[in-house]
Amino acid sequence: MLILKRFLLAASILAVSACNSTTSISPTATQSIGQVEIPTSIPSPLPSPTNRARRKAASHALTSLPTPVAGITPPALALARQKIQHIIIIMQENRSFDSYFGTYPGADGLPSQDGKFTVCVNDPNSGTCVYPFHDSANKNLGGPHGAASASADINGGKMDGFIAQAESNQGGCEQTHAPGCGGGATDVMGYHDAREIPNYWTLANNYVLQDHLFVPNASWSLPQHLFMVSEWSAKCRQAGDPMSCINELDKPAFPSDFAPARNLPNPDYAWTDLTYLLFKNQISWKYYIQTGPQPDCSNDAADCPPVHQDAKTPGIWNPLPYFDTVKQDGQLQNITDVTNFFKDAKNGTLPAISWITPSQPNSEHPPALLSDGQTWTASLIDAVMRSPDWDSTAIFLTWDDWGGFYDHVVPPQVDQNGYGLRVPGLVISPFAKQGFIDHQVLSHDAYVKLIEDIFLGGQRLDPATDGRPDPRPDVRENMPQLGSLLADFDFSQPPRSPLILPLHPAPGPASNP
Repeated sequence: MLILKRFLLAASILAVSACNSTTSISPTATQSIGQVEIPTSIPSPLPSPTNRARRKAASHALTSLPTPVAGITPPALALARQKIQHIIIIMQENRSFDSYFGTYPGADGLPSQDGKFTVCVNDPNSGTCVYPFHDSANKNLGGPHGAASASADINGGKMDGFIAQAESNQGGCEQTHAPGCGGGATDVMGYHDAREIPNYWTLANNYVLQDHLFVPNASWSLPQHLFMVSEWSAKCRQAGDPMSCINELDKPAFPSDFAPARNLPNPDYAWTDLTYLLFKNQISWKYYIQTGPQPDCSNDAADCPPVHQDAKTPGIWNPLPYFDTVKQDGQLQNITDVTNFFKDAKNGTLPAISWITPSQPNSEHPPALLSDGQTWTASLIDAVMRSPDWDSTAIFLTWDDWGGFYDHVVPPQVDQNGYGLRVPGLVISPFAKQGFIDHQVLSHDAYVKLIEDIFLGGQRLDPATDGRPDPRPDVRENMPQLGSLLADFDFSQPPRSPLILPLHPAPGPASNP
């Protein structure tokens, strides 16, 4: 019924605009792991067939993004409302854009000339200027990545504080994902390429790479995840009272599992989050996490991700249970184990909105292994590509903060909270442009904006209009600097065939500065 309603809405909008102006996967070698056939090589995409029984493609779809006219919906948005029924956000941890794609051809990567890097960062311990270097290590250290470290790394636009911050990092951390942890030596100047992260480079080659995607907040994981679901990071002085909340960039109330020795009470996030609007408009959502003990997957191995299922998603990456709106709306059951994501994908019952967060070992947050993070994300993406829902899905794969790793681009200042440093962003969809590099200024706010535009008719988390006011400083989705994710899609093309990723890919080729 939801699909039909949105189809009719899109058709009517297209009419107004006009007045005013068998999926196949290529053969590939496989190996059996448990009950699942896993590709051992990356297949080439094949043209998609035109017979799509679940949905009609618009015959004359427009992919340009005209300047919006008051009261008129741009054709690309009308087509997005028709064709995108599922948005999935996969949030990994602690990598800067330059550390993963600094040498990707055509991207705004590490500055170089004549095959040599032209930027370096001073090492206060040795007195030398350290240039970016290829880092073949599977395990990294990173550096501190709280608000103070973001300010020091950026250093008024000089972008030269990374090594000093790494060498002055906090030791003996109670939690490895605490913002003051990480670092040592010059690990933060290292970069990876297709030799270490071949799947990510393959996705960039075949889908969309965003090279000006910034963290919404100039801070660490907990504030970022709060922004991801609510567009604000705050601390509330009175439980249950959204008007008692005040801006808090770096130290919102911590979940109790963040520092167990302190015996902290669970926080109360009283301000308004996106699920409030989703629930009010009957839009389905789930927040998939890892809940801890090894699940029983003996009857269906495909229901389990392939690595580290005995680990638990920490509370700083899973803030929704502490939002008043989620509890008041009876939506706590929507926060569920990731094994249910694999079941939902397999059965073609994915919700409209999915967020997926990992456990520490699968997260790529130092000291987690790159290889484990790649296996985790490949298993999630492959599950969608094999799903009946693939033809109506957009996947956004990104990282929650820079993790102390070097990046050379100065973040735009949009308000008192950010933006933070640049992180990688990939868009994977049957409608994603192929091999496209999006140079727009974006932040994770763009995900919320797209969800609101496609599923909520353009409603915003705006105290003046959402029916549940709080004193947030601004409406992040409406920032003039923020680009449009619609630029990453070509809705005139038939849905592209899946590109199944190997869970354990062979190293790719070396890159050049």
